[in-house]
Parts: sequence; C-alpha cells; structure tokens
Amino acid sequence: MDKNTVIGFVLIGLVLIAFSWLNRPSQEQMEAQRRYQDSIASAMRETQRQQALVATEQATKEASFIDAAPEGMPDSLRQAYSDSLRRMQLWNNYGAFAPAVTGTDEVITLENNNIEVKISSKGGQVCYARVKEYVTYEKEPLVLFDEGDARFGVTFVTAANRVVNTSDLYFTPLKGASPNSVVMRLSVGEKGVVDFVYTLNPDDYMLDFTIRTSGLDGLLATSANALDIQWRQKMRTLEKGRKLENQYTGLYYKFLSDDVEHFGESKDEEKQLSNRLKWIGYKNKYFTSALIIDEAFEATTFSVKQDVADTKYLKEFNTTTAVTFNATADESIGFRYFFGPNKYRLLRSYDKDIAVEQQLNLDNLVPMGYQWVRPINKYFILPIFDYLGRFMSDYGLIIFLLTLAVKLVLFPLTYKSYMSQARMRVLRPQVESLKLKFPKKEQAMELQQATMALYSSAGASPLSGCLPMLLQMPILIALYWLFPTAIELRQQGFLWAEDLSTYDAVLSWDAQIPFISSFIGNHISLFCLLMTIVNLVYTKVNMSMSNTGQQQMPGMNMMMYIMPLMFFFMFNQNSSGLSYYFLVSTLITIGQTMLFRFAVNEEKLLAKLEENKKKPKKKSGFMKRLEEAQRVQREQLRKQQKEQEKRQHSSKR
Repeated sequence: MDKNTVIGFVLIGLVLIAFSWLNRPSQEQMEAQRRYQDSIASAMRETQRQQALVATEQATKEASFIDAAPEGMPDSLRQAYSDSLRRMQLWNNYGAFAPAVTGTDEVITLENNNIEVKISSKGGQVCYARVKEYVTYEKEPLVLFDEGDARFGVTFVTAANRVVNTSDLYFTPLKGASPNSVVMRLSVGEKGVVDFVYTLNPDDYMLDFTIRTSGLDGLLATSANALDIQWRQKMRTLEKGRKLENQYTGLYYKFLSDDVEHFGESKDEEKQLSNRLKWIGYKNKYFTSALIIDEAFEATTFSVKQDVADTKYLKEFNTTTAVTFNATADESIGFRYFFGPNKYRLLRSYDKDIAVEQQLNLDNLVPMGYQWVRPINKYFILPIFDYLGRFMSDYGLIIFLLTLAVKLVLFPLTYKSYMSQARMRVLRPQVESLKLKFPKKEQAMELQQATMALYSSAGASPLSGCLPMLLQMPILIALYWLFPTAIELRQQGFLWAEDLSTYDAVLSWDAQIPFISSFIGNHISLFCLLMTIVNLVYTKVNMSMSNTGQQQMPGMNMMMYIMPLMFFFMFNQNSSGLSYYFLVSTLITIGQTMLFRFAVNEEKLLAKLEENKKKPKKKSGFMKRLEEAQRVQREQLRKQQKEQEKRQHSSKR
C-alpha cells in the first residue's frame, strides 16, 4: 500500500470519524431517550394491569350472570338467563360487533412457488409468512414471522363511541374469487359486512389485500372519517453474525411522491410523520415484510425497540397509521403485502412500465451506499454480478472476475499513479542534493520551493499520484456497502468459507475479551487475516519502492502499517466475500506493480525528464498564483526574522 493510497484511506477515515462524532447523541438526547423508554415501560405495566383488571372483572361478571338469576328459577332457565345477560354486556361493549367476539380460530393457507402465507380467522390477519426458496443459516425454513410474532388490526368506532379492533374479533373464512384467494368476513349487525380479501398470484412475492365494507351506515360513529391501522412485527434472527444482521435491520418507508427513508438500525426510536406515505417496510438484512397501499397512508407513528433479551429476535417494529374512510358508504381500500428477498432486480421489476411519479422504489431496500456511490453499484457492479451469474454458480469465481473487471477499468489510473511515483523516484538523487544545499531547518521553505521547481521543470507532480487513488475511492466505498448486503452472496460457499455474506471464522472463543470482542467479535476470520497480512507485506515492499527522498510527515511510516490493521478491525465481522475481494485486489495490485517495474525503463524515463527541463515552460494561472503566494510568504518570514533579530539585539543591550 503506497503513500498516496494511505493518504486516500486516511482522508476517508477522518471523514467517517468526523461524521460519527458530529452525529453522536447529546446528553440531553440521551436523557430524553431514557425518559421515553421509562415511559414506555411504565405504559406497558399499566396496560398489563388494566388487562388483568378487565379479565378479572369479566370473570366476575360471568360468574355473576348466573348468580343474578332470580331465586327459585329452574336450572334449565338459569343458563339461558345468564347467556342473555352476557350478550347484553357484549353488545354494550362492542355494539354490532358483539357476535364476533367469540368464535373458533381457523387458519387458511395460500401458497405459490415463492411464498407461503397463513391467514387466521382470529383477526382475519396474516399470521405466518415463509419465503420458500430460502432457508436460515441453521438450514431451517425461512419464516419471516409466525403466530405471536406479528399483529395486524383495524380500529372501528361504533355508534356508541366504543372502540373495536379487528385483531380481537373472529372472522368467517369464505372461498375467494380465485383458487388461491380467501375472504375473511366479519358480520356487523343485520346487514353490515367487513371483508378482508386475500389473493396470492402465481410466482409472485406480492399478496393482494383488500378491505371491503358495506352496510355500516348507522353502525359506526358518524364523525369517523378514517380507519386507524396498527401493525406490529418482531424481526427474527435469520443470519449468522447478529451484529452485522442487526446493523442492516431497519424500518423503511416511502413518502407518497418522494424519497425512501429509514431508521431504527442502532437504537430504540420513535418517529411521528404528518406526510402521506406509499408503503411501510420491516426489513431484515436480506428479507422484507412490506405493506403497500393503493392510495396513501395518512398521519403515521413508528416505533422501534431493540430486543437484546431474546436471541431469537433482533427488534420489534410498531406502526400506527390511518387511511381515509367513509362510514356512510360502501368502501374498498386496496393494499399489497410484499414478503420476499431484498434482491435489486426483483424489487426493481415492480416499477417496470410505471410512470416515475408512481413508482414504488422498493429497490431502496437494498443498501448500496450514499447517493453519490449508489449509481456505481446499480449500473456497474450489479450488472456484472447478474451477467456472470447466468453462466456460473461459484460466487468465489464471480468475485475474482469482478475484481479483474474493476482492476481493468482502473488500470489507466493505476498506471498513471505508478508513473508519477516513478518520475519522482528517478529524481530522488537530485532531491537529495537539494537537501545538502539547504541543510538548515529555517531553510525548509527554500528546500520545498526548490523541490517543487525541480518537479515542475521535469514534468513530475506529487498530486498526479494521489489524484488517481482518490478517483478510485468511490468504487471501493461502493463495494464496501454492497458486499455485506448482496443477497447473491448469501449462503454461497467458497474454499473454506461456508457463507461469503458473513465472516469465515477459523478460530472462535466464548469468553468476552474487553475491547477486543467489541471490535472484532469472538472469532478470527481467515480471509480478513490473509488480507491484512498481504497488505502489511505490500506496504513494506512498496515503501522502499516509492521513496522519493522527500521529507515525510512525522509518523507517516507508522501510519502505513496502522491502516491494514484498522481494516482488520473493520472487516473481521463483515462479509468474508468483501475481505476476499480486497485480498484478490491487493494481490493483483502487487502483480501490476511488478509488471510496471519490469516494463518501465527508469533510465529512459530520467533522460526524458532531463529533456523536459530544457523545454520552455509556460506557467499556468494556478502556478503563477502559487508562486506569488510563496513569494508573499517568504517576505513575511524575512520580516519576522528581522523583527526577532531586533528584539534579541535590544534585549542584549
């Protein structure tokens, strides 16, 4: 790793450190977050207490229904009397929805080649979703959620201002319009109907979902102009490496005619939005449950709770939102569920032949880095992945070929960088002679000016070697974002690595080691270790090759060795495919350097530089301004030295 490479990485590292420091939560924010968590815990305790009181009250009431029967009433009538009282109580609490409070839970299964979903008559909701062509890292069926992991409910307000949630009611399953369709019907009063209609199309990850209502006029509050929807899901642990999976598990949402945003990857959060939304997505590292509406979600409240107690789960996502609704007319509100992989080409296909302003932009569920590097992944890296994937299934080989393709694209920049170093290297004896000419520390400015004049006259420039490295940085950053989240690498083995999407542990331990376990985990990844060793060797070899004789910044040599070690700490818990890519990339760079060293005749190069000195140089505007700035700086230094000498002379007198 040469000096220019290190400078480039140092600049990026400083930017990342500064960004993290500037965005760290303040003490006030941390205190507010603590108060919020305490209030949530208190509210949950109060809710549980209220539920217990209601259950006790309900049991007491049911017992009192029988006790309330008049004395002397025959036993055959006492039960009928108590049932009548119970129905009156239910009607008082639930209005026309009272008959649906009791029932039998039935589960209807819909499936195609891609997904399997189960619909429960309790709440009429999706209680189970499985992506069929994938398995977890433990080789079990990949279930996004099961009964108890998720809850979906729609709130109705009765004419008596009683709040009723569909998740507490029992629906009646009916046959749908197609073989892979079901209608969950909720009868309300004599003529009122609430239907949840589910239709699963062949070979798709989308489940059509429609809420249809009719005959509710007079049964609901006339002031109700919206339906509140509550949707909760616990995010299961599906991958190896909890830290990395948790880092890419978040709550995503798209504004109706605007961008996709997300939050909740690293801490408990709550967010309230007044903007209208098009869809809401609960995203794991590689899979997503998303709810898409045909029209728009209105005001929405999100909350994210990190789950550190149960290793089965990562987080819990909660959403409360609203949709416009007219209680006095028949309504039909269309939705779609997406239960599937975060695969860019698949997600992008849902926007095919759709106007830009109406596109879903589900492809934003695939993290590809910042906006300025995302196009590199979209239009360069992923197309290569897709193209090579049609002809071969070994993703270790595909990464190797991808590395060659990237190196081929960057070859002109790499060659230019090497030639810049070579020019400065062959001029090293002349730089050393300038050091002898200006040996004193106070002559450092003259030495620098003479060195720059030498480079300028010979046609060499230190910046020309650094600039190509900076131009390579967007590609390196794009790959750093893509590899850990590319589902193409998931559970793809290569050599000793069982899964290129996560770390390849060659050594593991259970004990928590202070500082060490926090940064690298409880393992050593072999590809990461090899990458680090190769970079250290390359750094040592390249330092001797790129020595130009200039005075380096203090600690620069040590920094060159620290950078590979920093990458070890950054990559040890990351994708082994990413470490493998950088290992291959460094080996190719070493090969290119050896090839350049063999092919470039440095004696001829020096002769050419000597010829350049004889040619008249036309100074650019930048060089003129630079020389003028240096002249002004020299004059200021002379004045400062003279004033210092005067003060010293006067103090002696």
